[in-house]
Amino acid sequence: IQPPEKPLQDEEWNRLREKFKSPEIFEKVMFNSMVRCNSPIDVAKSLLTHVAKSNGDVAYNLLVKYLALCVQQGQTSEIRDVYDIMKTRFRILESGAYNLIIRGLSNSDQWRMALTLLEEVKKIMIPSRTNYESCIKAASRHQEMNLAFELYHEMLAKDFIPTLDVLQALFDFSRGMKGAQLQKELFGILLYLRENQIYPHKTFMRSIKLWFESIPGGNWRGHLTNIKDSGQCPVCNHQLEDSDLTEEEYNNLRERIIRDVIHGTDTFRKTSPQEFEAFQTFVENRLPFDIVIDGLNVSHIKPRKMQCENLFDAVNCLAKENARLLVLGRKHMLINSSNWKREIMKEMQNKADFFFAENISEDDAFLLYATLRSGKHCKFVTRDFLRDHKACLSDSLTRHLFRKWQRGHQISKKRVLSVFFQQPAFRYDCVVQTTGDTWHIPYKDIFEEKYSYQVPRKWLCIQQKQ
Repeated sequence: IQPPEKPLQDEEWNRLREKFKSPEIFEKVMFNSMVRCNSPIDVAKSLLTHVAKSNGDVAYNLLVKYLALCVQQGQTSEIRDVYDIMKTRFRILESGAYNLIIRGLSNSDQWRMALTLLEEVKKIMIPSRTNYESCIKAASRHQEMNLAFELYHEMLAKDFIPTLDVLQALFDFSRGMKGAQLQKELFGILLYLRENQIYPHKTFMRSIKLWFESIPGGNWRGHLTNIKDSGQCPVCNHQLEDSDLTEEEYNNLRERIIRDVIHGTDTFRKTSPQEFEAFQTFVENRLPFDIVIDGLNVSHIKPRKMQCENLFDAVNCLAKENARLLVLGRKHMLINSSNWKREIMKEMQNKADFFFAENISEDDAFLLYATLRSGKHCKFVTRDFLRDHKACLSDSLTRHLFRKWQRGHQISKKRVLSVFFQQPAFRYDCVVQTTGDTWHIPYKDIFEEKYSYQVPRKWLCIQQKQ
């Protein structure tokens, strides 16, 4: 329904309500529509007044919808009034209302009230990421960078993953500001991007560049570039970090993954110890493999194709260089069905070793075990990101090594289909890097909130001229 353009009297609201096919939800639908059309506040207020007169009070959910409209339009005094009404009428508000009020206040000149409210929220629940980010942006906007970073660290300590939006705000509002501590904090964000393999998008990258160039007396200069295949930066001639792990790093990583992830608490939730033991024996007797394939995962690459054909294409493509393949399958693949043809399965088994697990098993632990036991050269094929396993690794160095190993060894779907699998895409490591007087930051053209293991080709090179 279209909301009216000017405030209505009670009888006019009643007439509209009677015309509406589900009168019992008229107010709810009308408020949703007002938020969508960004109706004038006095129109929404006249409906609230009408509801209060008819029912004696206004329901919680209608107040929240009215609040959303006030926040959308930056009506600070209305936001405060609604909050006062809600506070007296309802002992505790739910997180959606707090999100709106904190966001609304933090975008106004009364932003410090949002901080007070954040403290109130902490007494009754864990504040949301949005609560923190609204307050961080408000503090940054008013150049209170110490406060902004205090809130930022508090948010990280609660395991919230910051949005790129808030990280960009911290760079934007620090522009031109002095202070060794502030620099250290912003370098810390760049190292956070490195550790979590996060690639900034173009506008965020520009904010980073402008911040560096604005540091008083810093003498930093940024240039956009493409790194040569050899890993050398054409701007500063610096050689980027190698994508390969050293023997020592590889052995440490292998031991840690086998200890923490594979024999840790989570492996046997979906597989039995007996099955995993049988798998280990199977692998040890056939080592080493060149490529380990998550069969079920790869079988869904092209949704319109039969699952066994998808897997057959991948096995065919990867077996071309006489590579030794291990395919992790499930027992149901052995039963002749519309998706799993017996003769195709037989033909595949001539080209690769297959291990068929129970239908409920979790493949990731099998995949990691077989790949790591095969040695540094062995690659693996899956469309999964193996995020859970990174979380099981307790220290940041091991997590960094795991990501680095994953970047050099995970064959993505695109690379399987283009028969490009022998070489990792790059000899250099595609993460934020620094030598102290240079920073190299890979970035993407477009914003991607989702984690991605498709690495970018574009880089920002920042040098400090002596």
